[in-house]
Amino acid sequence: MSDEAVIGRIKAHLSSAPAVLFMKGTPDFPQCGFSAQAVAALSRLNAQFEAVNIFEDPELRDAIKTFSNWPTFPQFYLNGELIGGCDILLQMYHNGELQTALTEAGAVKAQ
Repeated sequence: MSDEAVIGRIKAHLSSAPAVLFMKGTPDFPQCGFSAQAVAALSRLNAQFEAVNIFEDPELRDAIKTFSNWPTFPQFYLNGELIGGCDILLQMYHNGELQTALTEAGAVKAQ
């Protein structure tokens, strides 16, 4: 498949929801500790996010590292912009920035 097609899939994921997490595994079954921590932080804030299991799409897994210029997973995006990985997500969670950013993006489930 062409690079353009893979980039198209990445952009389709990013436009499908305000918050998107490219991760190892799924929210119900994360397959690495960092992905598990990211899901836990988002879940505690009632975030509504699309999770993309990079193991299901090896082409996407390779292409998104170049697309984002970020070599590791998870990768968290808000409104199509890369926020960062697990460490940045947890830092934002602990200082309150993540809650604010999710709320402003409309990515929080009604309670």
